[in-house]
Amino acid sequence: MDETPQPRWMIVANVVRWRRYGDGGQELRPGTKAYRGGARVFVVDSYPGMGHEDVTTVGQARNTGHWITIDMPSRHLHTCRARLVHALAVLRRAEKLGVAAHTEECARERAAGLERLAALYRREAHPGVPHPGGCLCHECLSGGPGPVSSG
Repeated sequence: MDETPQPRWMIVANVVRWRRYGDGGQELRPGTKAYRGGARVFVVDSYPGMGHEDVTTVGQARNTGHWITIDMPSRHLHTCRARLVHALAVLRRAEKLGVAAHTEECARERAAGLERLAALYRREAHPGVPHPGGCLCHECLSGGPGPVSSG
């Protein structure tokens, strides 16, 4: 009756462990409201007309562990990579959304592009505002370039 979906190439990413929040980004929050920091999510769709600022993700919810599908800012993701996905919960949700399957090469190119854009959007989130002392945001923890100055 219900066919088992075939594995497909997708973008897999992790949610940032800490994100800057609030006025001038001086507060830090762990992960996002929906996902724990470091959680693995599957990017099933993005919005090219909006510069991929938001993406549709499938992952396990922060509090319940149930599989959820939500749109979220791409700046909250890091370590985007292409993987052949076998998880039935993810594949069924992608099929339900009518997401087109990608080749391995296409998924790798899209993952690299999304990684660059996510890093750019993280830096631009609070332009010209210094990071708080002892900042734990992704850029500070990974030794990234830090905030973009507004000049």
